[in-house]
Amino acid sequence: MIEINVNRVQGDCGFEATDANGHVIKMDTSPETGGVNFGVRPMQVLLMGLGGCSGIDIVMILKKQRQTVEHFSMKIEGERQTGKEPSLWENVKIVFHLKGIIDEEKAYRACELSMNKYCSVAETLRLGGTKLTWDVKVNQ
Repeated sequence: MIEINVNRVQGDCGFEATDANGHVIKMDTSPETGGVNFGVRPMQVLLMGLGGCSGIDIVMILKKQRQTVEHFSMKIEGERQTGKEPSLWENVKIVFHLKGIIDEEKAYRACELSMNKYCSVAETLRLGGTKLTWDVKVNQ
């Protein structure tokens, strides 16, 4: 079992979450709802987790295929449900940007395997009803 500790440390809604290895994330709500921009919004942390989870998968898959990834970034856009509480992620799109000595078909397949098979965060979002879409850009 993994233990995460969350403590309020700033104003009414500024929290720090510490993982089992001592890594810290600062979270807060928007100033409009009582926060002070102390940290990332919790729902955005979820999208960051999606990027980290899929990114690790993709790099490991491409490494096994002897592809050289010199640069890798992602743009993640999300749209939440409107008029609902809780307001879940309704649509999330990722654009994977890869540069290096990479076969485009292998890059696409690595992204497909991550998004549809290996990434636990993607599956968690999908089970919550999120429509996930993605695209791959190689050496562009």
